[in-house]
Amino acid sequence: MPTKRIAITGASGFVGRALASHLTAAGHEVLALVRGEAQSAGQVAWNPGTGALDREALGAVDAVVHLAGENVAGGRWSAARKQRIAASRGPATEALCRALAALPHRPAVFVGASATGIYGDRGELVLDERSPRGSGFLADVAAAWEAGTEPARAAGMRVVNLRIGVVLDGSGGALRKMLLPFRLGLGGRLGHGRQWMSWITRHDLVRAVSWVLAHQALPGPVLAVAPNPVRNREFTQALARALHRPAVLPVPAFALRVLFGEMADALLSSQRAIPGALTSSGFLFEHPEIGPALRTLLG
Repeated sequence: MPTKRIAITGASGFVGRALASHLTAAGHEVLALVRGEAQSAGQVAWNPGTGALDREALGAVDAVVHLAGENVAGGRWSAARKQRIAASRGPATEALCRALAALPHRPAVFVGASATGIYGDRGELVLDERSPRGSGFLADVAAAWEAGTEPARAAGMRVVNLRIGVVLDGSGGALRKMLLPFRLGLGGRLGHGRQWMSWITRHDLVRAVSWVLAHQALPGPVLAVAPNPVRNREFTQALARALHRPAVLPVPAFALRVLFGEMADALLSSQRAIPGALTSSGFLFEHPEIGPALRTLLG
């Protein structure tokens, strides 16, 4: 796509760092929207609570990618943590979109992170962008997250709600947390292991964000998941093979609930999602299969 001026929230996070690097390497100018005062060139002060932006520092931008949000897997879901998770998504997104809609030069496109958790626990059902939302805490949070983009849509911006699956990369995220027990031979399936897992490598995710920024025919929900979801037991077997270790110690569902409380429901839920919008638009995944993907990520 032609050179753009792109603002990113969450630019210092696991996905944001890789996305900023990817876009900069492609020749785009990247601005990081940061909480509090800007500390360096290329940063723009942003208040997630009110949506207030340093308009002078921001200037005119072509696109905004909104990735910021409280870490869902950062600890047990106490009432306070659940409140922070919810507030950092729906209300913060709405405040940001209202601020962008009030700019004299509005961005042409707003790409907002969402999650496959919007579908809830759907068992064997094959899901795509047309599938209805499910139930549960994460489904409610993701639905509010997407609804928060309405002020941007109403202001005429092209809005993409990127429904992201489990993001895999050896440098961080969920995969990094799994490596130590699997390397020690202590890995295994979660619960019965039949639940479906929708996943994507971080490399393909940043490519997908760049793709939707460039393709104007992609508004609305877009699933950012690899085309081949796997059952949890298949994922654990593929990870064990990539590390040349056994995976023979399953973690019972009751143990997960003791360890993680309500958050265990997210680990045990099943989402068999297919990226219909991306594939129909011509996007090609570099890592479509879990086995080769893990071998590449882990060297």
